[in-house]
Amino acid sequence: MRTLSNSTLPLCAAALATHAALGSTGLTPLTTFAKPNAPLRARVECEAGHTVEIVALDKDAKEIARASVQAGEIDLVALLPEISGPAQALRVQLIVDGTALAAPLVVVPLRGRPTIRWTTTMRADGKTPYTKVIGWGDRLLDESNVEHQKLKLAWTPADPMPFSGLRLALDEDVVLNTTAGNINVRLRMDEAPSTARNFIELARSGFYDGTPFHRVVPLDREGRPFVIQGGDPIGTGDGGPGYDIMLEPSTLAHDFGVLSIARNDWPDSGGSQFFFCLSREGTARLDGQYCAFGESTTGAEAILKIADVEIEDIATGRPKRIEFVTTAKVVPAPAWTPGVGRADARVTIPPRAAPAEDAALTGDR
Repeated sequence: MRTLSNSTLPLCAAALATHAALGSTGLTPLTTFAKPNAPLRARVECEAGHTVEIVALDKDAKEIARASVQAGEIDLVALLPEISGPAQALRVQLIVDGTALAAPLVVVPLRGRPTIRWTTTMRADGKTPYTKVIGWGDRLLDESNVEHQKLKLAWTPADPMPFSGLRLALDEDVVLNTTAGNINVRLRMDEAPSTARNFIELARSGFYDGTPFHRVVPLDREGRPFVIQGGDPIGTGDGGPGYDIMLEPSTLAHDFGVLSIARNDWPDSGGSQFFFCLSREGTARLDGQYCAFGESTTGAEAILKIADVEIEDIATGRPKRIEFVTTAKVVPAPAWTPGVGRADARVTIPPRAAPAEDAALTGDR
């Protein structure tokens, strides 16, 4: 997905001005779940006298289908039959007089997870075994790995992934107001719909309010920026929402500002704990092993401030000064422009002074 440069900001301002002039404008989901081929209903809100369209977009903002509409209740499947069975989540954006306005709707296919393939291997210390995900369905994550190729020969055929229908929701972001500053998170429903939805619902319920960033690993054993972790209601690293969620096969690369779900050794042991990545160099090895499900669009300085702390217990990553999520708010996502996407981009690492040469390295778990 291409993001907007500074030169396009006047267009965003113009869109906001148009939105204000139009008054109440947007798409509202009326159907939560729809069986295959059943209606997927939404309401169009727009004043009369305007050219109104809806556009289906893939995760890269490529236009898949378009239809003219009027204010009132509509059936998205009837108007945009191309969305009836997508491989990944799609967005349906309202276009008024040629301008994308208000948050889009997210259409999520209800499909089973591919069969997870795993093996037991050793950590870098050569002493600690752990469960390593090596493939999904009939596909290896690393096709060049000879040992994994041998393991694949013994795989039973992958379980089928039945299509059960569609889920419809408003596209939403989560704003984490923290003691270090605010972090706006764009949820990647197109990569990990169940994990993203779980995060949104926990944030909406107030679960994350007052929770600490209990684990901070500024640098891994190789001296590469690693992660900051939060989402534990009791702040010990052992707490959670009282249930586990399945690991999803997200292909979103772990990189600075990317949000991923924390878990124990077993792949399907995630819950409420999450972590923000501090660098691609330090977290690339988490790809395929952890589920990346969001991206920070603001808050780079807040992330770095949380990471820039003295560590009290290197074994657990317990910081001496603990920052907190004060409140987590769910807000409508911005509009998507066909061919462009959102007007914001994932944060990048801001320029910083070089770290002291004697900075202590911390272990990663």
